[in-house]
Order: sequence, then C-alpha cells, then structure tokens
Amino acid sequence: MTDYYRTIKEIIFALVIVFTFTTLVLLAAGAPPFEAYYHIFKGALGSWIRFSHVIKTWIPLTLCACGLLYTFRINLWNIGIEGQMMMGAVFTTACLRFGLESPVQPLFLWFSFAAGITGGAIWAFGAGFLKTKGGVNEIFAGLGLNFVAQGIILWLIFGPWKRPGVASMSGTEIFPHTMWLPHLTSIRLSPVGLGLVTLALVITALMLRYTRIGLYLKAIGNNPNAARIFGIKRAKYMLIAMLFAGGFAGLAGSLQVTGVYHRLLPAISSNYGYLALLVVMLANYNIWLAPFIAFFFACLNVGSIQLPMVLQLDSSLSGVIQGSLVLAALAVHAWRTFRKDNSHRGIE
Repeated sequence: MTDYYRTIKEIIFALVIVFTFTTLVLLAAGAPPFEAYYHIFKGALGSWIRFSHVIKTWIPLTLCACGLLYTFRINLWNIGIEGQMMMGAVFTTACLRFGLESPVQPLFLWFSFAAGITGGAIWAFGAGFLKTKGGVNEIFAGLGLNFVAQGIILWLIFGPWKRPGVASMSGTEIFPHTMWLPHLTSIRLSPVGLGLVTLALVITALMLRYTRIGLYLKAIGNNPNAARIFGIKRAKYMLIAMLFAGGFAGLAGSLQVTGVYHRLLPAISSNYGYLALLVVMLANYNIWLAPFIAFFFACLNVGSIQLPMVLQLDSSLSGVIQGSLVLAALAVHAWRTFRKDNSHRGIE
C-alpha cells in the first residue's frame, strides 16, 4: 500500500510539472491557459457523444497498456507494440474480407477477433525471436517491425485492397453493417469493446499476480541470474511475454477496424501503442492505475480538438502536453531507479 501511495504522489508531481510547463507555453503564445484547459475538459466530457469518443480512444490505449505490463515485468521494452496493433488490424481486415461473400457474415466478425490477436502475437513473436535467438535489442527489432507493418498497410491500401476505381489515404472500402460491432445507437459506442477491455484488465491482473507465468516473469525481471540458477528459461518466458503483449495489441487493432473505422486506414493505430508505453510508466507498472491514466490521455486527445475552433490554437497543444509527460515520466523513472539503487547500497 505504501508503494501505491508513493506512485500516486509521483504521478501528481509529474502532472504538476507538465501543467506548469504547458501554462508557460500558452502564456508565451498569448493564449489564456485556464480557458484552454477548460475547453479541453469540455471538449472531452461536455456531452455523451464526446464522452463516447473518449471511451473509443481509451479502449485500445488500455488494451495496449495491458499487453505492455507483461513485457515490462520481464524488463523488455516492447516498442514494437505499435506495429503489433497494426498487424492485428491487417489480420482482422483479411478475415472480414474473406467472409464478404459468405451467407454468415456476422460469424466472420467474431472470427476476426481471433485473427487480430493472432496477427499481433505473430508480429510480437518476430521481435521476441530476434531478441532471444539473434541477440537483437528489442527496441531496434520493434522499431524495425513497426516500419514494416506500416509499409504493409500502405501497400495493401494502395494495392490489393484498394477501393474500386481509386486508391487513397482514406483507406479500404467500408465493410457492410453486418460486419460492424453492435453499438448503442445514441452514442455509437460498442458494449463489446468495453466488455473486452474489462476482461483484459482482469485477466492481466490475475495472470501477473496469481499464476506461475506471472511469478516467473517477475523473477526474471528482478534477478535474471537467480532465475537461471533455479532453472527458469529466460528466453522462453520472454517469448511468452511478447505473445501476450502482441495478442492484446492485436485485439486493440481489431476493435479499431470492427468498432471504430469499419475499414483499414493508414493511421489505424493512431500512435496508441507509443502512448501506452507512457501510460504504463506513469502508472509505475500498476495494473489498476493504468486505466485511469489512459483515460486522462484519452480526454486530452479528444478534448484538444476544441482548441482550434474556440481559441484559434493548434490542436497540437495536446502533443506538447504529451511530450512534457514523456520527459516527466522519464524523470520519475530515473528517480525511482536512483532511489532503489541507494536503498540497495544501504542494505549492503
């Protein structure tokens, strides 16, 4: 419980630093800071429609954060989470296209979730294989595979899956309504997505806390040498962690196709994978804090759209806040490491 409250304090401290910096930037630009923050808040939570847009952003962001908790537990920086989400969307689109001529189209909608999970897991396994068998740092392997995944999407949109008579950045042809996730008509939000992200949070919490896989991931992450002495195979559990991370990211990509855009887009991932890295770091790898921080970022992304319309400010202000949070999160992470090292020296 002490660690929990300490994490809360660190998050509050990081947010204070970020909003202080952002306020200074707004003042330098001649914009009223508190009015800008008010419009971001109103733009995110001012109506049920806007709130539904926040939830649509929160769902894939939280799913990616769930996946990253597995890889961070074993000390892997899964930067490739972005590409894993893209490949989940690609596999989902392939499954739906395969079922277009089928008399049971809705059945392929549910198959597409398994396809998305498989696509993300395969892409994550590639990065894990390069790490464990080729000695390639997971950061470089993940970044490389992200570029490949983006290239595959562009090739498909402008090539085999292009819209009839035209190929454009607007993506593939929209799927028929029978292949859309069922949603609440008034706010166009799918309860299925909410159910899946809730299930993902519960599964992740139980897996990391109560199962042998969770115990071994923590053991390897904390002390790989001791884990090796006890016969725990480091490479095996690295691959397992990557498979879980890729599976959750692939599911996030699947929901983007079936529940939000209903087609494959070049920017289908919306950088949620990269943003999820920040979410997990700010949460200090705590499963129950991560969804709240993800909700904050979702509000920021959606609410900032109001700035150019109301205050004639560029909506990229949210990028300034997110960039500041990156630096603040890295500073907090460095402080945690410094404090931990000092406590170990004290014990010794």
